[in-house]
Amino acid sequence: MILPMLFLALIGIFWFGQAFHLYVAMTNAARDGVRAAVAPGCTTCTGVDPSQNAWNAIKTDLSAAHINPNLLQKPAAPPALCACSPTGVITGCSSTTVACDGLVGNICVQGVSHPNGNTNPALDGGVQLSSTVAGSPTVPGGAGECGVSVSFQYPYKFWLPFTTLNNQTVNLRAQAQMRVETQ
Repeated sequence: MILPMLFLALIGIFWFGQAFHLYVAMTNAARDGVRAAVAPGCTTCTGVDPSQNAWNAIKTDLSAAHINPNLLQKPAAPPALCACSPTGVITGCSSTTVACDGLVGNICVQGVSHPNGNTNPALDGGVQLSSTVAGSPTVPGGAGECGVSVSFQYPYKFWLPFTTLNNQTVNLRAQAQMRVETQ
């Protein structure tokens, strides 16, 4: 009677361990992706795009962890981040969320804009990274940093027999933010 329960516990440990491994790999990929997005491009390079740099770094990290990067999806609702002013100074937060950059379909890069469509150069540093004062979405708090955010989700299917999680897909989500480098 104890053997089936022990077997079920071992299966649960395995599948939750796989989910944790996937979550850690996704978090590292998101950090590397946002780091690649905010790194300054060289002045003589052509075709350098922050969103594409982020996607390339994320694909590389996930492929190294034996995770299929083509299964990544944009989050159902992008993170509620406020825009920075063109001068990089936080002036307040409107009720609208900064939209995802449309250049890369599998991930959401916020804070990168293409003023001339998808042609270069792209501008980055358009989201507030500081927290807002509690209870007031218009008064910024924290250090007042502007930067870029990268977020995505990955569908993970649990196989736990005799539970409500059996054959259920859970979207694991990763997000990273970083201020824009100037040098």
